[in-house]
Amino acid sequence: MKNVNKNYAFIDAQNVHLGILEFGWKIDWKKFRIWLRNKFGIEKALIFIGYNKGNESLYAFLQHSGFVCIFKPTLAYKDGTVKGNCDAELVLHSAAIEFENYNKAVIVSGDGDFACLIEFLQEKNKLEMLVVPNENKYSALLKRFNTSEKKFILFLNRERTKIEYSPINEKGA
Repeated sequence: MKNVNKNYAFIDAQNVHLGILEFGWKIDWKKFRIWLRNKFGIEKALIFIGYNKGNESLYAFLQHSGFVCIFKPTLAYKDGTVKGNCDAELVLHSAAIEFENYNKAVIVSGDGDFACLIEFLQEKNKLEMLVVPNENKYSALLKRFNTSEKKFILFLNRERTKIEYSPINEKGA
C-alpha cells in the first residue's frame, strides 16, 4: 500500500535514548519505527547518530527496522565522554536535502537547538509534530510550540506501552 502522506521523521538518536533512559526504561527501536508509521504516516525515518566502531550490530538493527542511519563521526574527550553532535546534519537534511521530498516532517528531539528549525517548518507548513522524548527535561525554547490553537508537541514518554523494549519479546519481535 502506497503511503499518501509522504511524511518523514528526523530523529536525534542520542536525545531520544537519554531522554527515555531517565524514566528507567529503554525504547524498542523496531516498535518505535512502526509507531511512527502508524501515528504519523512516516514513509522515511532518518535517524541521526554518532558512529562508534563496535556498534555495527546496533546500526544494522536500526537499518533492518526501517531507519535510514545518518552517521556523524564521534570525538572522544580526555574525561572519557564520547560526543557525536548531529544537530547540523538533522537541520541540513530536514530543511534542505530532503525538504522537497516530504509533505510533513516529524522532528524527534527535546533539544532547543532545533527551535529555529521548528519555526521554519511551521512557517512553510511542513511541520507535522515535534516529538519530545522527555516531558520533564526539554528545552524551554521548544515550549512555545504548544499553542492554544495548535499543539505541536507530543511527549514520547507517554507512549511507553507502545514502544518500550521488552527482552521477553525480543525473539518474537
